[in-house]
Amino acid sequence: MKNILFFCLLFILIPTLIIFLLVVEPFQNKFEFSRNTTVKVYRTKSKIVQEIPLEEYVIGVVAGEMPASFNIEALKAQAVAARSYIMYKIVNNKNKKYDVVDTVLNQVYLDDSELKEKWGNKFNEYKNKITSSVKETAYEYITYNGQVADALFFSTSGGYTENSEDVFSSKVHYLQSVKSQWDEISPAFNEQIEYEYDDFCKKLQIDVTNKINIKIIDQTSSGRINKIIINSKEFTGNDIVKLLGLKSANFTINPLEKIVITTRGYGHGVGMSQYGAEGMARAGYKYDEILKYYYLDVKIEKIK
Repeated sequence: MKNILFFCLLFILIPTLIIFLLVVEPFQNKFEFSRNTTVKVYRTKSKIVQEIPLEEYVIGVVAGEMPASFNIEALKAQAVAARSYIMYKIVNNKNKKYDVVDTVLNQVYLDDSELKEKWGNKFNEYKNKITSSVKETAYEYITYNGQVADALFFSTSGGYTENSEDVFSSKVHYLQSVKSQWDEISPAFNEQIEYEYDDFCKKLQIDVTNKINIKIIDQTSSGRINKIIINSKEFTGNDIVKLLGLKSANFTINPLEKIVITTRGYGHGVGMSQYGAEGMARAGYKYDEILKYYYLDVKIEKIK
């Protein structure tokens, strides 16, 4: 009799448990956004946490992250990406003292006083343009499978964006490599830096020598360096970027009379290329087309 009761209970409870796991669990991290949502921003200069209305924050980010001279459609794409990024952070940092910092560690935010210093006598012109780009996309954000997308972006690709798993280890469906031929308009598309041999060796903390041996161990399909050996010492591409102050892990090193390093692109390479967005806008693409090109299979939704 006890066995019969036990199995009856299992028969009743198992479907309930399955429904809980499939239906309830995904909503535990759900955050209800409203048009009154504010962003908690850690201001690195003043070392205070400032609470800023969402749309005001997006204006400050577009102004801080993208040249105001860019095409309005590129600015609108940036506005939606920036709004999506902060919404993703709010959801994932809801138990922390602040959502983001105001630097490139998250996304750059500049207030009016900082923008007046940055733009000078063009402040009114540029502020109005960027405010328009935000108002024309008011409260819009991108989603994937019903969830706010982590809308990463960067300055310039080397011709292709990167797979998220090749840069950040985790594979994200909408953050996969796409061709980005428009980036050639960027001043950072190609850059050369020269180092004296001793300076190069000291920065990499290897023995000073005028003989440099280089072996690439692993790189992405676009040419970004994952692992490289220089004079028997192994580095990641990001190690080299930090130690030498490079703009991208898509680089070549040529030991000539000096060490000549050529980089392609600027930034981590995942998500939307800002100069790619500008190139697409110049070619006649609208902001939603730009977003859906760089973020695969996403939807554009709007806070009600």
